[in-house]
Amino acid sequence: MFSKVKPKESDIKAILRNIPDISVENVMVNDGQVRAVIQCAPDRANMVEVEATEALKTLKGIADIQIIVTAERDKKPSKPANTTKINVDAKRIIAVASGKGGVGKSTVAMNLACGLAANGERVGLLDADIYGPSIPRMTGLSGHKPEQNEAGKIVPLRAHGIDVMSIGFMIGEENPLIWRGPMVQSAFTQMLQDVAWEGLDTLIIDLPPGTGDIQLTMSQRVPLTGAIIVSTPQDIALIDVRKGIEMFKTVNVPILGLIENMAYHTCDNCGHIDHVFGNGGAKAQAEILDIPFLGAIPLNAKIRERADAGEPIAEFYSGIINLLSDHIH
Repeated sequence: MFSKVKPKESDIKAILRNIPDISVENVMVNDGQVRAVIQCAPDRANMVEVEATEALKTLKGIADIQIIVTAERDKKPSKPANTTKINVDAKRIIAVASGKGGVGKSTVAMNLACGLAANGERVGLLDADIYGPSIPRMTGLSGHKPEQNEAGKIVPLRAHGIDVMSIGFMIGEENPLIWRGPMVQSAFTQMLQDVAWEGLDTLIIDLPPGTGDIQLTMSQRVPLTGAIIVSTPQDIALIDVRKGIEMFKTVNVPILGLIENMAYHTCDNCGHIDHVFGNGGAKAQAEILDIPFLGAIPLNAKIRERADAGEPIAEFYSGIINLLSDHIH
């Protein structure tokens, strides 16, 4: 049953006004249906629609959101957001993203980093999921604290042949973060420019789910080689995947491909294959969106068990490298 909480027009306007360089022209609310008209510069139109939709999802009582963006060419723009590029000592930077949480994005990111390191590369793994960092546990580094070098930069921790950095090293697994957008953006920026990433062949960035502050800051300020999208075959996950892909395309970040995770489960006793979350949805979506389909990863208890124990599976990360080898070099 839908929430009985009714969103107020004033609350909606207050949230929308936090988006930079826009003008909220009109807001209408009717029985959980929200319709907002926003004016912005032409080159911001697609991104503003995504930002506004994601921001309004935080309000209770909204059943449907319709954002109408109009472009104003003559209006003098407000002070632009900081788009100064962040320089990282890495030959390539690859973002691993997902439209929604719980699809195995961090598991893919961690094993991709381990696989590249096993192939002889110098690899860094940045856990950019500020609100839900899971990389410390997956790498077996929970409870460890990084140190600073003589230059005052944070030295990333080492595990399984990779350099690792996460906000989870600073706050602990059980401490919730209650931060607004600017604080999140600042933390992400610091984990890039104030960490001693040195001589990397590849930096893997494990993004939070969705299309929020981290994704926007990264797309504006980090010279990304490309993005890998992770999804399950489930329809609800694929809906959010389309939004994420559209965001990256809008800011001209190449989509390296789509991985279908938890694609099927094979019974250990009889060998029966069960498509728990549906069959072939991600591959079909990749064809529709004209992006590479990188392959399917099974639903396997060993992957989860080893990730919880902080011990990646060699055959799993080598399998991921085989899936991606033609797309990440």
